[in-house]
Amino acid sequence: LTRRQHIYTGKRPYTCGDCGKSFRDDYDLLTHHRIHTGERPYTCGECGKSFTDRSALRRHRLIHTGERPYTCWE
Repeated sequence: LTRRQHIYTGKRPYTCGDCGKSFRDDYDLLTHHRIHTGERPYTCGECGKSFTDRSALRRHRLIHTGERPYTCWE
């Protein structure tokens, strides 16, 4: 099945060998596995803090820029 099909079917064919947690795609398993290995390949150039995946680094960078891309509707 393709990645999109796993999302719709709810199947999680990729399982972590360390803890048994399962995932819909291999990339999610890869980033999860970094929790066990301690690998944090994405580092903030401003403060040196490191992250297991690119999206976490992108969110973190907003702290330094002051950018607030999300709007609260309440």
